[in-house]
Amino acid sequence: MNPESLLHPLLPTQKLTLGCPILDRFLRGGLPCNSVTELVSESGCGKTQLSLQLLLSAQLSFSLAASSLYIHSESPFPLRRLRQLSLSFPSLHNPLDRIFIRPVHSADQLFDVLLQLDVSLSNQIKTQLSIKLVVIDSIAALFRSEFDNTPSDLKRRSSLFFKISSKLKSLANRFGLAVVVTNQVVDFVGPDDGLNGLRVGNLGCLYSSGRRVCPALGLSWANCVNSRLFLSRDEEVLNREKSLVDVSDDEYVQRRTRRQIRVIFAPHLPESSCEYAIAREGVFGIER
Repeated sequence: MNPESLLHPLLPTQKLTLGCPILDRFLRGGLPCNSVTELVSESGCGKTQLSLQLLLSAQLSFSLAASSLYIHSESPFPLRRLRQLSLSFPSLHNPLDRIFIRPVHSADQLFDVLLQLDVSLSNQIKTQLSIKLVVIDSIAALFRSEFDNTPSDLKRRSSLFFKISSKLKSLANRFGLAVVVTNQVVDFVGPDDGLNGLRVGNLGCLYSSGRRVCPALGLSWANCVNSRLFLSRDEEVLNREKSLVDVSDDEYVQRRTRRQIRVIFAPHLPESSCEYAIAREGVFGIER
């Protein structure tokens, strides 16, 4: 890059639709290519379901019109759910044929897969089988089970963080990929000014299911992704009714689950949130 090149306008970044107009508007067109986006949440918030939906939406003609690679570290792969979601994309012909699935069991194996992907993308002819989306579900499972809380292991873990993230960003930039990684959360106990006194992103405190949480893998990994989206859920009490049998003070409580997706940090998005729901047909946003 030279000073003269800075005078030329930047080309618009291609976006990966989420398969829902409301969620696409919330994210200003979808998830960007040439970038690494993290979906972080506790179990049961829908990050894997949203990832599966992305595998299908990537094939749409107005999206990336391309194939996907799904790297999973938590068995078994939810093939039944993927088939169910594919019914919501009637315009796609044999969509499962354009999804490549690769299990991994360690961080080192993940890096080897990324090296193989680099070779494949460098040699592939630009056809309808070209890969433009890479999903890793989940990154936390690989690191949390493999490393102990010792100085030597923490040092090796941080080294692998930057090694893997550097390769992901390189692949995203060189081949125009949308890279999506999922992460887990851990309970957080500490002051309101963030982790070790450092605030990461727009929100100082994150809550899900009434618990105060923070993304797994710490600050080192937070510096390895371009954007972080936080998915949460909470129980909302709709009404209370007295028990029909008057034997105690028990009440019948009607509840519903409210889910929200929030922008924690992203270079192209402001602080914002959107309510969403999960149905048989997929993940969709709710306008308020």
